[in-house]
Amino acid sequence: MHQCTITLKSPIPYHAPSSQSHPIFPHNPRLTQSQSYPILAPICTRAHSVFNSTRGLDISANSNSNSNPINGSVHDLKSKSAGVKDIDVATLGNLCVDIVLNVPKLPPPDVHDRKAYMDRLSASPPDKQHWEAGGNCNMAIAAARLGLHCIAIGHVGNEVYGQFLVDVLHDEGIGMVGMCENTDVDSSSASYETLLCWVLVDSLQRHGFCSRADFSKDPAFSWMSKLSEQVKTAIKQSKILFCNGYGFDELPPGVIVSAVEYAVEVGTALFFDPGPRGKSLSAGTPEERGALSQLLRMSDVLLLTSDEAESLTGIENPISAGQELLKQGVHTKWVIVKMGPRGSILITRSSISCAPAFKVNVIDTVGCGDSFVAAIAYGFIHNMPAVNTLAIANAVGGATAMGCGAGRNVATLEKVIELMKASNLNEDDDFLDELLDENLEVQAIKSLSKLVINGSENQPNCVSLQKVVSELLPKLKLTQLQKKVPC
Repeated sequence: MHQCTITLKSPIPYHAPSSQSHPIFPHNPRLTQSQSYPILAPICTRAHSVFNSTRGLDISANSNSNSNPINGSVHDLKSKSAGVKDIDVATLGNLCVDIVLNVPKLPPPDVHDRKAYMDRLSASPPDKQHWEAGGNCNMAIAAARLGLHCIAIGHVGNEVYGQFLVDVLHDEGIGMVGMCENTDVDSSSASYETLLCWVLVDSLQRHGFCSRADFSKDPAFSWMSKLSEQVKTAIKQSKILFCNGYGFDELPPGVIVSAVEYAVEVGTALFFDPGPRGKSLSAGTPEERGALSQLLRMSDVLLLTSDEAESLTGIENPISAGQELLKQGVHTKWVIVKMGPRGSILITRSSISCAPAFKVNVIDTVGCGDSFVAAIAYGFIHNMPAVNTLAIANAVGGATAMGCGAGRNVATLEKVIELMKASNLNEDDDFLDELLDENLEVQAIKSLSKLVINGSENQPNCVSLQKVVSELLPKLKLTQLQKKVPC
């Protein structure tokens, strides 16, 4: 049985900007280091769902009900040329609705009391002002706002939460492909409903996250056994398939492995962010360990925090840990290590690129890591230099931290442009020198900086921030202009 935790975070201003500017770089947001107490998971929901992309992807699903408002019109996805990758990013699973509630106090530790507490919360839907799209919706929304063509592969139910998620994604121009096909599961059962994540905030701004998946030894949607033809076609038409560790909370390892193997077969690049779940998966069931190993070996791009990289490799130095992951990888091209307020590092087999974080007024870090991944995908698709890719990813993650919450509150293009124009970096040369002090076998080391200095052996060549910004801004402004022109 999974352990659900409440995470107690230090207070942060939730509704107004802080008076002090802090450097920020996105961590995976779901869990933060602090004190933890057990808590019950919210109800989870599931059902087959498919609706049409507003960006040209036709989606279909097998449905016996013409009245399902989520399924919408049914088209044959395979009628399009499957050889053309006209979708930039597809996310796999981890679709949920976050219910963000202020509570007088966080739930009690006793499991029965917690269950009673959560049953009271879920007895009736809270007001819609407390609902937000969560999970992989964050990454998809951030990527769509950068001008990428995105779809979400997943499953939501026929109830009000599922319709809400459908509407949010549709409004952001994101298509969706349902994962259900020919299943014997009763569509009215709780295991078929839209997954909910309760985000509870007490008077001290301490947060608790919980999901019903935390109370079962099986994934929330253990009834899924294979990929539908619609899902396979969507993967084939996508340039990138993004998976994260939280996908294991709802999808069986075998389904995830099937998606990985099919993406490799059809030439779709794999992005994987294990997140906090990486550590538990590495000590999980044989199936979970096998799926994790497959993702780490076969992904084109791995994204981890420094702590996560160390937990998976046993190596403290994040650059050395990244190089070890590259050695173990079969398809791995990039390993990206997120260093919190100290920035980010992109490691390839022949180079190291570093970028300091931007300084921003931190409001809420939830969704920063997802936004960061979206911008890495943007750089990968556009074949941008590594330092440029890190710079825009830091900016998108930082812009999300300036807002309140995730979902529709992730970075807007306007905020990203504003942050890049300000160009206020949190440079820490001593920290970088310490990381590079080891004998690193690479041909090139580059670092984003306001100063331009040619590096010596094991020291970075500094890439001008002004130059990088001058190359990125025209692309972002063009996307901004295109979004304002009616289709």
